[in-house]
Amino acid sequence: MSASTDHRCRVTASPWAGVYGTQIDSARAFGRHWHATYGLGLLERGAQSSASGRGQVDACAGDLITTNPGEVHDGRPLGGSRRWRMLYLDPQLLHSMRAPCGSSSSSAGSLELVRPVIRDARLQASLLRLFAGLDRWNDGDTHDDDALACEEALVRVCAQLLAGHSTEAPALAVSADLAQVRERLADDPLHAPSLDELAAPFGLTKYQLLRRFQRAYGLPPHAWLIQQRVERARDLIRRGWSLTDAAADSGFADQSHMTRAFARQFGFTPGAWRMAASARRPRDDGTAPPQ
Repeated sequence: MSASTDHRCRVTASPWAGVYGTQIDSARAFGRHWHATYGLGLLERGAQSSASGRGQVDACAGDLITTNPGEVHDGRPLGGSRRWRMLYLDPQLLHSMRAPCGSSSSSAGSLELVRPVIRDARLQASLLRLFAGLDRWNDGDTHDDDALACEEALVRVCAQLLAGHSTEAPALAVSADLAQVRERLADDPLHAPSLDELAAPFGLTKYQLLRRFQRAYGLPPHAWLIQQRVERARDLIRRGWSLTDAAADSGFADQSHMTRAFARQFGFTPGAWRMAASARRPRDDGTAPPQ
């Protein structure tokens, strides 16, 4: 549990490579950021206001909250601290829940959760059952049949979320030049180009590029790049890389720089994430940490 006087966070692992959770009790305001995953959570106590892809929204105790991959959002408490739990799902996992048998899953970006705040008693009950199962799994209080029950709870949550609160989303209408700028940042997150280098190939001024990129993607290029690096570091740590190696290979100047960016984006430290990830570390991609 990462803790301070106004912020406590626990990261929880799961039996599946593409799923993890958090439990946060915090009076902090979080700046604009995004995740590479879908998020579904329950606000257990208090209230908060946040930006979302659908505008500014407020959520109160008992409300479900969601985020889409790449959706820029923030969060600030209303009237004191608030406590919430989140479940984060890799896009491939959620897409696999909706793809017909024998067909390939939909491409990233084609599936969107349409409501940043949801009031759905049936989905809330299913999510609470899943959280209870994950708590038992993290505490080591499980039996052979618990794994199946936990997986059934996950499938039930995903099915209800997709059936009631998702849609086929059209691709974001972004000009080709901005898409190429983002691809350049994503392809080489270790090296940050200058605004001149990004703008010149398209005949844009630095200010034009900055304004258009932020309008399209919710963040200026440098902030977007930092969050791309944080997502890379999260994946490397999940695979078993040391914090020092993950920081260096993700483009951070040092481990402390990574830790600050990680905590801003996720609300927990790389060390907390490493402890949760070590509970189940898949090696399905064949990538080993450096020796």
